[in-house]
Amino acid sequence: MTTIGIIGAGHIGSQVARKAVELGYDVVIGNSRGPETLAGLVAELGPRARAGTSAEAAAAGDFAVVTIPLKNYRELPADLLEGKIVIDTLNYYWERDGHVAALDEGLATTSGLVQEHLAGSRVAKGFNHIAAPDITTAGAPSGTENRRALATASDHADAADLVTRLYDEFGFDTVNIGPLSESWRVERDRPAYVVRQNAVELAANLAKAPRII
Repeated sequence: MTTIGIIGAGHIGSQVARKAVELGYDVVIGNSRGPETLAGLVAELGPRARAGTSAEAAAAGDFAVVTIPLKNYRELPADLLEGKIVIDTLNYYWERDGHVAALDEGLATTSGLVQEHLAGSRVAKGFNHIAAPDITTAGAPSGTENRRALATASDHADAADLVTRLYDEFGFDTVNIGPLSESWRVERDRPAYVVRQNAVELAANLAKAPRII
């Protein structure tokens, strides 16, 4: 069975873990505070999940989901994630992360920064524009009318394909934005950010997104 390494055990990370074990994935989840702080979550998740350090989660995963504050992205273990697909959920909150001029000026994207740091990995955007509780409650079977859609972006086709498959398993359609250079379209405060939308609506919101907020 596929193992997902989840780096970050906050709202998004814990919800991805819950849905993943429900679907039959094995999960190794780590955070910056140590495995002992995740005892309650792992007990809830059951035998398919175990806690570890962030490094252990990175090493154990067949692929990884990264869900940490953007300001900490340089702490991701690039060596342990080399050769793997990494799903990046990171968002830029300057109030928390401090101002990043390249992001403020529209010269970079959050996922592009992660890909630069994880040069040996294949990064794809995912799960960044959905409220955490909706990850386990808002999905619907494939083919459902007006099914909710989520966006992805990647410079690597296999990474985007993995996110598309995972979205479908979680109950969502996918709109592929294209390369990471276009992933700003689904970043914070754009029309597609944390709203319920089907694939047609999501595509329209992506198209009308302003580059500079």
